[in-house]
Amino acid sequence: MGKNLTPPGGDGGDHILPVDLKAALEERYLAYALSTIMHRALPDVRDGLKPVHRRIVYAMSEMGLRPNAAFRKCAKIVGEVMGNFHPHGDQSIYDALARLAQDFSQRYPLVNGQGNFGNIDGDSPAAMRYTESKMTAVSELLLEGIDQDAVDFRDTYDESNSEPVVLPGAFPNLLANGTSGIAVGMATSIPPHNVHELCDAALHLIKNPAATIEDLMADPAEPAKGGIEGPDLPTGGIIIDSRASIVEAYKTGRGGFRVRARWVIEDLGRGGYQIVVTEIPFQVQKSRLIEKIAELLLARKLPLLEDVRDESAEDVRVVLVPKSRTVDATLLMESLFKLSELETRLPLNMNVLSMGRVPKVMALNEVLLEWLAHRRDVLVRRSRFRLAAIDRRLEILGGLLIAYLNIDEVIRIIREEDEPKPVMMQRWSLSDIQVEAILNMRLRALRKLEEFEIRTEHDNLTKEKADIESLLASEDKQWRVIEHEIQDVRKNFAKGRGKPYARLTTFADAPDADIDAINQSMIEKEPITVVVSQKGWIRALKGHISDTSTLTFKEGDGPKIAFTAQTTDKLLLVTTGGKVYTLGADKLPGGRGHGEPIRIIVDMENDQDILTAFVHDPHRKLILASTAGNGFVVVESEMIANTRKGKQIMNVAMPDETKLVVPVSGDHVAVVGENRKMLVFPLSQLPEMTRGKGVRLQRYKDGGISDIRCFTMADGLSWEDSAGRSFTRNKDELLEWIADRATAGRAVPKGFPRSGKFAG
Repeated sequence: MGKNLTPPGGDGGDHILPVDLKAALEERYLAYALSTIMHRALPDVRDGLKPVHRRIVYAMSEMGLRPNAAFRKCAKIVGEVMGNFHPHGDQSIYDALARLAQDFSQRYPLVNGQGNFGNIDGDSPAAMRYTESKMTAVSELLLEGIDQDAVDFRDTYDESNSEPVVLPGAFPNLLANGTSGIAVGMATSIPPHNVHELCDAALHLIKNPAATIEDLMADPAEPAKGGIEGPDLPTGGIIIDSRASIVEAYKTGRGGFRVRARWVIEDLGRGGYQIVVTEIPFQVQKSRLIEKIAELLLARKLPLLEDVRDESAEDVRVVLVPKSRTVDATLLMESLFKLSELETRLPLNMNVLSMGRVPKVMALNEVLLEWLAHRRDVLVRRSRFRLAAIDRRLEILGGLLIAYLNIDEVIRIIREEDEPKPVMMQRWSLSDIQVEAILNMRLRALRKLEEFEIRTEHDNLTKEKADIESLLASEDKQWRVIEHEIQDVRKNFAKGRGKPYARLTTFADAPDADIDAINQSMIEKEPITVVVSQKGWIRALKGHISDTSTLTFKEGDGPKIAFTAQTTDKLLLVTTGGKVYTLGADKLPGGRGHGEPIRIIVDMENDQDILTAFVHDPHRKLILASTAGNGFVVVESEMIANTRKGKQIMNVAMPDETKLVVPVSGDHVAVVGENRKMLVFPLSQLPEMTRGKGVRLQRYKDGGISDIRCFTMADGLSWEDSAGRSFTRNKDELLEWIADRATAGRAVPKGFPRSGKFAG
């Protein structure tokens, strides 16, 4: 019957039902979210599969594509999956199928592919009409018992067929192959693991269900104990996390693993070498990785690297050529790990469907326990299925034995009676099934030997029935059977059985490399001249320029500070407010224009001005002095600021300001005040601090400090006047000015510059 196309009656109503928009949106979005979570993005903890993968494996099984069967075109398989089970686009199904066949994506592929199924460079598989596939032994394990009522089935989307809700899963697929997916409001990411280790952990849990994560982990001190070491990725690599952080990630079900490429040094003779990367991190496209390294090379961010080449064939072989034979290989690799995908972070988020219904972040032991519970459920269901089959067969065998004992009478009834069935049922109290079996018996089965065979089969089945009933009655026996099944899986996928099953990913501590040295190695070393203007604009000119008088500045602005540096240097900027800012010389604006205001580069207070700027020397000490005449010694390495906000070193409050920054040298300090009085005192009287107001250097009635100089008493105190003439006073000539710190001092000696500065 077709749709009713008659318009609504003419009762004047418009037949529109008002609906609350908020409620309607919530209802629809919740339905979409649940569909995405349950039927698309999250795997079932029991078989580790999402619906599309489960349908692909089941469809291949229904098509008879067992490991020992012939290959079939992927287009045929995709058509079966799409038509019978998965009403979505064929390309999405084929992408999922192809991924199940990629040995660089799957630790234990579920599909055996023939043809081009893509590669580690990120190239797509060939079209489905060209490629062929069939199941692997892993898929067969996942399906073991599917035809023995091991799992529940449900109707397919069009109700014309049925599909399994979950696979029996005799293989710990969730952890072995891992998975990733993004649902609505939640995501999942589980890296692959080694099956041998998973079986060790599962066997331990069978014996001790209350075992902790530490109990399930392999102990490096006891390698014979077995257990899970950590992820085992199909592309190998090295995990550089500590055991404690790996254990913590498995406990919470959330965390991550730092994975590095594996590399070796190849000696080229005469002191030359090259670095060869043989394994790259999981899910990194090799071609994109090499492109990124080449881009960094062109951007001159890898000054230690000369060239990168891809010499890969079947195996990965990426060659890194150092700039020179003196380059430290570890330093070069550390800079590459920092800038490229040669080191990645592999997330762990064990968010899975518990019992196929509840999304839940689970710990490692919870995942394994739920898999074991599923295996027990499958065992019980298969045993009951077998028991029912044995009962049916025993019933038939019982009827056949009665027929053999009374074979002449049976033949007579069949020959003479119009309806032999009810006669035989009444004569020997047989059931309908038994009589049907007797009537369907072939004449050749009437030989004497057949009776003996039936009795043997009857006895064997009776014994098997007793064994199954005993198994169903005893939980211990059930766990023993599961233990035996897991031991078989462990044996078939043992680590000692060559490359496919041996552990591919290893563990190591990251080498202790100097962070500063790594940062330096990522900057091309070039000479520059740093220029700071009076109004606080900064720029870096290429090369060392001795004459900066030709430089142009904005109108009303002029030169303030100019000094030479290298792009690898750190620069320190000291403000009148006692704050220090750190700038990387390589990050300064170029010298083509007027540069940029320093206030844009760092967060500098408006009421402060730049006092000085210089190249950072971590081994140097400085004297900081304020206008009021306070000061102290600070180690320059303590002045480094790691943020834009800078670091407060000298505490001053207006109108007092930081006025002088002088390098420490020698053993005495000479201080001159604005009142033209000079004081000389031992350097040892100045405290060394990391932050503070400092101590009084010289006492003034009015005015403040003018200049400071450090010197060695044995060499005398020197200064220059405005005419450029040099003066030096030795210890004897300085006696009247030598006193303790914080005294007033005496009028400056004859010949001292009128400016009140030691340098004219």
